[in-house]
Amino acid sequence: MAKVTECQPHYEGSITVDEELIEAAGMHPYEQVHVSNFSNGERFITYLIPGKRGSREIILNGPTARLALPGDRIIIFSYGWIEEERLKGHKTRILIMDEENNIQSIREV
Repeated sequence: MAKVTECQPHYEGSITVDEELIEAAGMHPYEQVHVSNFSNGERFITYLIPGKRGSREIILNGPTARLALPGDRIIIFSYGWIEEERLKGHKTRILIMDEENNIQSIREV
């Protein structure tokens, strides 16, 4: 679970995530993601914007900014299509984060 660091309602929309965290998770800038707010139960779909490398920022922009408060804990889900022949070797990557959005561990299942 990552922690929302900021909410910017006057923006087109999206979620800004530290570029290092995007890469560590194996995600890509501008890809569609699902977000679940563990603090209030809200769920929404948006897209990733790379944030400043090393900032540990998680910023909700535009309408999504209305679905959380700074400090809320969220889960960001990334999905993809995998051809059946590649499915056997595929590992899902899960980042375990601390209160400051530092990676504590990376699990692959």
